[in-house]
Amino acid sequence: MKHDERRKNTRVAFRTTALVSFADRSYEEIDVRDLSLKGAYLYGVTGRNEGDMCDIDLLLSGTSSELKLTMRGEVARTDDFGAGIHFKEVDIDTFFHLKNIVYYNSDDPDALEEDVVDTVVEEIPEGAFE
Repeated sequence: MKHDERRKNTRVAFRTTALVSFADRSYEEIDVRDLSLKGAYLYGVTGRNEGDMCDIDLLLSGTSSELKLTMRGEVARTDDFGAGIHFKEVDIDTFFHLKNIVYYNSDDPDALEEDVVDTVVEEIPEGAFE
C-alpha cells in the first residue's frame, strides 16, 4: 500500500481500548490512538511484522452500556510504539458504528461521505453488477 493511499481516509483522534489477538500472542487493554473506516493505530502492539493478521475487539463504554466492535485486520505499518492496522473484515453493524464514530469526531464530517463510498465500492467484487 502506498503512503498516500494509506492516509487518504479520514482519521480521527479517538481514544478507547482494544483487545488484539494474533496467532501467537494477545494484547489486552491496548490504547487506540486514532481510527478511520479502514484502520486504526494501536499503541503498544510491538514486535509485529507487516502482513501479520489479527482479530481486534474495540471496547466502547457509554454511560449505561458497553459495546464491542469486532473486526479482522492486518498490520500495515509498525514503529517503535505500535502498529497501524488495516481492517480487512468488518461486518455491516461494526462498519456503521465506525462511520458514526469517525463522523462525530471529524473536523470535516462532509469529507467522510467520500470515504464511505470508496470503502463500500472497494468491497464490491469486480463484475458484480454485470
